[in-house]
Amino acid sequence: MFTGIIAGTGIIQSLEPANGDLRIQINVAEGFVDGCSEGDSISVSGACLTMLEPGNNGFAADLSVETLEKTSLGARKPGDSVNLELALRTSDRLGGHMVSGHVDGLARLISRAPVARAERFEFRVEPELSRFVAAKGSVCLDGVSLTVNDVDDSNTDGGHFSVVVIPHTLKVTSLGDLAVGDEVNFEADLIARYLARLNEYDNHARSGQQETQHET
Repeated sequence: MFTGIIAGTGIIQSLEPANGDLRIQINVAEGFVDGCSEGDSISVSGACLTMLEPGNNGFAADLSVETLEKTSLGARKPGDSVNLELALRTSDRLGGHMVSGHVDGLARLISRAPVARAERFEFRVEPELSRFVAAKGSVCLDGVSLTVNDVDDSNTDGGHFSVVVIPHTLKVTSLGDLAVGDEVNFEADLIARYLARLNEYDNHARSGQQETQHET
């Protein structure tokens, strides 16, 4: 479990094919993974990965077929920067929101523009994901916890939403490097995801009851 508060960034050293999936090697600042053990969870640009071979200056992780299909990590290349967050400890402050590291899909950057010292980013997501986005709610983009400013579902190409990214976040995460057209890993708020599932189940149950009543 994570909070979406980025602890640092790493640089992809390599992406090596491994029997149908990939192994990624990431370089980090000296001491970043001190105290970590093989098997620990780490968020890499929003995707929860299992840390392998942690060392003084980096670690490796395996990217499964599911991870490659759902996230942008397989499209990254050596030299790219990734956002990193170590798994939450019970004593940590919950500075962002509850993040699982289970990426739902991709969001594409449509525009970015200055807003005083910050920047307003507008993203597009597929219609099946836009229902999880609410104004003043939370989203996780490339591992960063952000507050949604507004939502626009009137577009034919999917749902649009915007976030305002403050200077500190632009500086310490990879979001500042984004260009229009780039894709980021998108994770919906856990509460929104479960509420949607409960609503679907409730509607299905009511539909089944109505069909039973009609049959009798």
